[in-house]
Formats: sequence, C-alpha cells, structure tokens
Amino acid sequence: MINDNRFLFLVVFFMFIGQFFTSSELKGQVIELGASGGLTYYVGDICPRKQFNQNEFGWGIVARFSKGSRWAYRFTYSNFNVKSSDDVVQYRPERNLSFKTHINDFSLVAEFNFFDYWTGSQRNFISPFIFGGVSCFNFTPYSLDGVDLHALRTEGVAYSLWSWSVPFGIGVKYSIGKKIGITFEWRMHKTFTDYIDDIAGLYPEVPAVSNGLNYSDPTGNYEAGMQRGDSTNKDWFSFVGLSVTYKFRLPHSKDCNVDNDDKYYRYY
Repeated sequence: MINDNRFLFLVVFFMFIGQFFTSSELKGQVIELGASGGLTYYVGDICPRKQFNQNEFGWGIVARFSKGSRWAYRFTYSNFNVKSSDDVVQYRPERNLSFKTHINDFSLVAEFNFFDYWTGSQRNFISPFIFGGVSCFNFTPYSLDGVDLHALRTEGVAYSLWSWSVPFGIGVKYSIGKKIGITFEWRMHKTFTDYIDDIAGLYPEVPAVSNGLNYSDPTGNYEAGMQRGDSTNKDWFSFVGLSVTYKFRLPHSKDCNVDNDDKYYRYY
C-alpha cells in the first residue's frame, strides 16, 4: 500500500503537470501581489490528532502568476508561529512538555480553479480551488519561557533547522473590483522533520538543564532511553486565513486581449 509521503508527492506532481493536459483558452497573463493573514497551528508529538488547537497568528507575502482562467502559480513567503503544550492538549500530560516555534516558509504551489476565474471579471468573479506544491522552511523551537531548545539538545541530538514540506489545500477566490481579489484558504504543510516541537525520539543520557530547570524531562518521571516522542510520524503545520492581492497586467500579444468583453469574460 502506498505510504503518505509518496501519495503527497503524486498529488503535487499531478497538480503541476495537469495544466498541460487541460484544454483552456489563454486570454491573458497577469501577476497579482498582496499579503495574507490568519491563524496557524501545529500537529505532531504533543498534539497528534486535534486540528486548530492553540492557534497563533501568521502572515505572509503573496505573488501569483495566472496563465488563464483555470491555472495559476503562486509564490508565498510565510511568517508563522506555532505552539503546543501537554498540559493543554492532554494527550500525554505526564510528560509536561511544551514549545513555541517560529517558522519562515518559502513555498511554490500550482492552483487549479474549478470554475473560470479572473480578478476583475464581472462574470467569472468567484471560484473554489485546490492547490499543491513544495516549500523550504527554517524553524527555531523555544520553550514557553523563551529558552532555545535546539541549542540545549534536549534529546542529545543536533538536528537541522531547515527542512522541506509539501503544502496543499483548498480555498475560494473572489474578485471584489477591477484590480482587487481576495482569497480564503486552508493550507496544510506535510513536513519532513520531526523537530518542529523539539520532540522526536528518546530521553537522553544527559538531561538538558538551564537555570535549574530540566527541559528534557520537566517531571523527572523518565529514564534515559525511554520513549519521548514518535519518530515515525513527522510534524505538520497549517494556516487558515485570508489574502488580498492587487492585479498587474502583463504585456500580451494581439490575440490575448484581456480587455475584451466576450462569451468567456466580462471585465470592468
């Protein structure tokens, strides 16, 4: 049976090549620039099942290139915070572990609109869409009181603060004027690291202690070599929010006149 990682790669692969097998008329090309804001959250060793738990605020910068009414490419820089606590989630409260992590993510995704859509159109002004792609991100996990957990090596492991993810999700686009479009989306990132929460493997031989506090095992209930996290399941982070973009029209050839009021598009 196909595993989760291969399935997600197949989703991304077909998102990017699907446009080459989809017949659609190219009416023009535009770039939209804007910003996004919303709620972020994490799923991992502390919170393996609950969505939208202990939400934080996230924001981003968006650049979208549209090839037509159905397909678009989007680059996004995202500035996220995620946090979680055993005391709040109560999945394994006996550990009493917690964290807060800052994430800088750089993603490139392909978007597919279910309906014809163009920002500035009076006819094709709304569409649900799906998207998938790849991203590179860096992250820094801290304790809730501000101690750098990566530097402490709470599991005795030196791990990388850079990783890859597969961002994918769903959303709705809506044109509110000649140049302005808004998007609501739910974006999930399947990552390839288990250290966003600084929890992955076993309790270390030498505990990580700072200012008299044991950040490897705050409760003192565990011995070296006992299970601290689940290394078989990588971490996820997600974003739910709105973006607002402004449309810039690119130079186009004489047969790609996006000002035309025809059977496909009706512009302001």
